[in-house]
Amino acid sequence: MLKTDPRYAQYTQILKEELRPAMGCTEPIAIAYAAAKARETLGAVPERLHIEASGNIIKNVKSVVVPHTGGLRGIPAAAAAGVVAGDANAELEVLANVTADEIAAMSDYIARIPIEVKHADTGRIFDIQITAFAGADHATVRIADYHTNVVLVQRNDEVLLQQKLTGRSDDRLTDRSCLSVEGIVDFADSVDPEDVKAVLERQIDYNMAIAREGLSGNYGANIGKTVLRGRENDINYKMRAWAAAGSDARMNGCELPVVINSGSGNQGITASVPIIVYANEIGALHETLLRALCVSNLITTHLKTGIGRLSAYCGAVSAGVGAGAGIAYLKGGRFEMIAHTVVNAVAITSGIICDGAKASCAAKIAAAVDAGLLGLAMYEDGNQFFGGDGIVKKGVESTIEAVGKLASRGMQQTDKEIIRLMMGD
Repeated sequence: MLKTDPRYAQYTQILKEELRPAMGCTEPIAIAYAAAKARETLGAVPERLHIEASGNIIKNVKSVVVPHTGGLRGIPAAAAAGVVAGDANAELEVLANVTADEIAAMSDYIARIPIEVKHADTGRIFDIQITAFAGADHATVRIADYHTNVVLVQRNDEVLLQQKLTGRSDDRLTDRSCLSVEGIVDFADSVDPEDVKAVLERQIDYNMAIAREGLSGNYGANIGKTVLRGRENDINYKMRAWAAAGSDARMNGCELPVVINSGSGNQGITASVPIIVYANEIGALHETLLRALCVSNLITTHLKTGIGRLSAYCGAVSAGVGAGAGIAYLKGGRFEMIAHTVVNAVAITSGIICDGAKASCAAKIAAAVDAGLLGLAMYEDGNQFFGGDGIVKKGVESTIEAVGKLASRGMQQTDKEIIRLMMGD
């Protein structure tokens, strides 16, 4: 792909848009971000908070530890953290610079201040609206469709900012329809490493640091340690274990940042850590690693475009597919091998549901990476799934399209039932 090809600039920009740093699980962080902006807009510490959140936000915030809160979980904790200590200008790193005194103040704030949480049945998968009250004044901030998309800022009757609701696409972001597996492989082969070096090296540094922390510390169900125990020298288990360990730490209060993919830190970890571990194992050139990360991250984004940011379909599945594709690239595979790896892998794990952010996400990541590796191994052994085998269609792009329809349309009722179960109905 020549630099003059319009896709070259688009693919480079997509990586910059998707691979962003975030502190903690991105849904509670989005609530903290909204709460910090509401306090800033109000100009005072809120005496009462009213929070409306879509079902998928409630699902993804219910059980996960909010970082820099002393182990607090849930929507009130995320909102209190944003009010007490949030930096409204830092977006997904809103809680990056919290002090010990502020952590203590969060628990006191939750105990003193009425925080009402309601299910916002607006028909939007991603929807957060926080109204903060102090005296006779109030301020409202709404974030919709994706994590940093502030669509409304209002103080009393004065609308300070209002954006149109974008739905599944946003004309402020690069059009993802330019992505294809063939185009991604072509881009990875031809990209000038300097054009992607900064964003990918940050992903390497951040995501390997949290994976290392997950293996050395005691987080959640310790899935990474469990996968690795007794198999420390088996590269296939090492790739699964390091990725799972990153999620162990992230879902259970580790205060290290991650670089996300498609709005998710777990997806960012899954799409990168196995590639880095394998590249280190085989002594791959750093430039080759960067190219393989282009493959993995862009294929993950390509799959997630049709699925949507939040869904009943586990996002780790797409990232595990991306990881398998990136490893195929490191092994010297190009379009044919990578396309078959993608098709084989999505046929294996497309039934994994998303029931919110929590400790078990790490186990799903281990399974998703395993599926990516199995999809690759099938191709290497001369085996494949064919069009007509379940949801598999003829051709990789048709299969990716089918997965998007399955997740975004077919699993809508599943998503509603998951949310009902998690809310106790």
